[in-house]
Amino acid sequence: MSSDDPALHSAVTSLYTEHHRWLKGWLRKRLGSASDADDVSQDTFLRIIRKRNALDIREPRHYLSVVAKGIMLDLFRRRTLEQSYQEVLASLPEAQVPSLEEQALLFEALMEIDRMLEGLGPRVRQVFILSQVEGLTYARIAGELGISLRTVNNHMAKAMEHCCLMRLGL
Repeated sequence: MSSDDPALHSAVTSLYTEHHRWLKGWLRKRLGSASDADDVSQDTFLRIIRKRNALDIREPRHYLSVVAKGIMLDLFRRRTLEQSYQEVLASLPEAQVPSLEEQALLFEALMEIDRMLEGLGPRVRQVFILSQVEGLTYARIAGELGISLRTVNNHMAKAMEHCCLMRLGL
């Protein structure tokens, strides 16, 4: 199906025309913000356009709400990460605070790491962070978490495989 397929264009237009107002109202109730509702609604329809599946949608409101919930979760996770990042920056001595450009680059790197670790179980993620961020040895991680060294090795292998696959887009 080409990008200028009239049937796909018609399906997206119809979906938007018939359900956009409902989706924005639904989001506004959940987010408490018209601006956030506008942003999430727009991202929802963009995701549908990119996925090119508008012709296959049989229950539009259910489908739109599922897509929007995923986008809301991403928004909440980003805001939580951003809040934590701002708290760390605020706790630094003034001489150690990175420039605004460095802050932006660091935050984007944090977001990429967060996306890469998404989908890992909490324990695997914790082991990975203790190793790669905190710099702990596998033996120390095993001792601190009360797990075997073999389990730490297995968790790290799983985390590394996951990150490589995410990096490759698989």
